[in-house]
Amino acid sequence: MSFQVNWYNNNQFSRVKRPTGMVCKHLGLLSYVHFTMLAFNSTASNWPTFSFIGIPGLEAAHIWISIPFCVLYIMALGGNALLLILVTAEQNLHEPQFYFLAVLALTDLGLSLSTMPSVLAVFWFDARHIGLDACLTQMFFIHTLSSVESGILVAMAFDRLVAICAPLNYTRILTHYTVACLSGAAVLRGTTLLAPLPFFLKTFPFCGTNILSHSYCYYPDMLNLACGDVSFSSAYGLVFVLCTFAVDVVFIIASYMKILGTIMNLETQDRNWKSLHTCACHLCTVLVFYLPLISLAVLHRYSRDASPVLYTTMSNAYLLMTPLLNPLVYSVKSRQIQAALRKRFWVQRVIAGE
Repeated sequence: MSFQVNWYNNNQFSRVKRPTGMVCKHLGLLSYVHFTMLAFNSTASNWPTFSFIGIPGLEAAHIWISIPFCVLYIMALGGNALLLILVTAEQNLHEPQFYFLAVLALTDLGLSLSTMPSVLAVFWFDARHIGLDACLTQMFFIHTLSSVESGILVAMAFDRLVAICAPLNYTRILTHYTVACLSGAAVLRGTTLLAPLPFFLKTFPFCGTNILSHSYCYYPDMLNLACGDVSFSSAYGLVFVLCTFAVDVVFIIASYMKILGTIMNLETQDRNWKSLHTCACHLCTVLVFYLPLISLAVLHRYSRDASPVLYTTMSNAYLLMTPLLNPLVYSVKSRQIQAALRKRFWVQRVIAGE
């Protein structure tokens, strides 16, 4: 009797363990769906989205605020494109200082195109969200191009240093090869030092609302949103600033101290003024670039309770005013650029039959 009961129980157990083919299919489908949902949820948690802000408190007027922003972007793009065309087309501008100016204009074009889509998308379409990969890509280009621009400003300071302090050796030192090497070094330095930053941020989880302080992705801003120990990434960001912007500022200051000493030793006041006038464009460009940059860095590090409107104003001044003002500065201050503009404008009028 016990043998029959055990046999019956074993048989029932075996029948439970062997479901029919239809049941197997349903169980397999449910398992697949369950696994897919788990994978999707895991992916969604590992790839966060970030939210841009426009101008806090003025959300209802964003469509009107976008009009001056759009005009400024068009002016920045048009002005830098015009500088590139002039340097390329005019034989009189085929000099080292204008080659550096062309690289500077190309960098400003890249900066404008890096930030314009996200800024105008917030104002026009209220499109505030961006994925992690897109945000890291935008951040990489913004910081890399800013580093390249700083390096080109150093190269332009070196150009002025050689032109004033060693004018007889200018053509021998500032050759096409030297211009290409200095420009390439600026690009290589920015790309190499900035390459690890997106990988650092990608290793951190992001918790909270992930609301950025600007209308674009900025490394210190994203680092503040990361969870976990960010001391190494923060230290690397500080090392990057010291190795690029701080070193560049020191070199530019040292160059102009040497230039000023050389100018003061010239015999006539007229020659002093003419020599100093050749540096006016570069000095204005340096101030336009570094003042908003330093102000924004100080604001991020020491003024965490500052008004969001102040953050937005400084961030837009940092990345919009530099590409906008550089062509204007050189159009007003550089006589060679003015002559090239007049020549081009006169040729166009002649072609048009006016």
